[in-house]
Amino acid sequence: GSGAVGGYYGALLARAGERVSFVARGAHLRAIRERGMAVWSPLGDFAVGAQAEDDPARIGPVDVVLLAVKTYDNATALPMLPALAGPSTVVITLQNGVDSVDQAAAVVGEERVLGGPTYIATALSLPGLIEQTGTHRRIVFGEAFGARTQVSDRVREIAGVLTAANIQAEAVADARVPLWEKFIYLAPFAAFTGAARLPIGPLWSDPLIKAEFMKAVAEVEAVARAEGVPVRDTASLKEHVTQYVDALPPGTRSSLLIDLQQGKRTEIE
Repeated sequence: GSGAVGGYYGALLARAGERVSFVARGAHLRAIRERGMAVWSPLGDFAVGAQAEDDPARIGPVDVVLLAVKTYDNATALPMLPALAGPSTVVITLQNGVDSVDQAAAVVGEERVLGGPTYIATALSLPGLIEQTGTHRRIVFGEAFGARTQVSDRVREIAGVLTAANIQAEAVADARVPLWEKFIYLAPFAAFTGAARLPIGPLWSDPLIKAEFMKAVAEVEAVARAEGVPVRDTASLKEHVTQYVDALPPGTRSSLLIDLQQGKRTEIE
């Protein structure tokens, strides 16, 4: 998925010399083919040329697939994975939520799938143009299935490739932990801002709403522990969520912001 998130990471990898193929469609696909993928960023503006297709069969088996579409597009995106899967292909899901790794594994097999959250704010401003706000570009990932007792060789190797492309990569043994720790705050965050139709600022500044928010955080944490996921201790989780939300811009609403004046979509992951 070569939108605001996948397109940004793909552009960084292509700039670093990796052989990258973008899967895109419509005007975005045409722009990449004609002019390349452009990135505007506080870290520096650049553009890269790379293969771009709407049919993964024209790309064929690859070493690594970054699954970065929104989960509501999985019905069309996941059936594309087999065309990209060779004997040693790895699929890394960067989607929010905790179900993506299972959904990908149902298509290509558990042995191929890695998972983890990403932390980034980017926008597909125009076809072929991605704008980054801020400088964070972090991927935390690891094995999604199996023993998950230590960082695997393939996770370590891929992390090295990402780091060389100026991506803040963090290799972990168990992908479930960062996925659930992000979900523990993201589920309440999306629910509260969505239900209130307000950004986080006025909600977080209200003591009653803040207390209810943290109760919701505790509920999701309880589900994680019931699933057997070894998330950090409760006090550390509470401190982590509080510090994270404290640092958010007051106008932040949810993982998907619509800027009607600019006509662009900013994806804050």
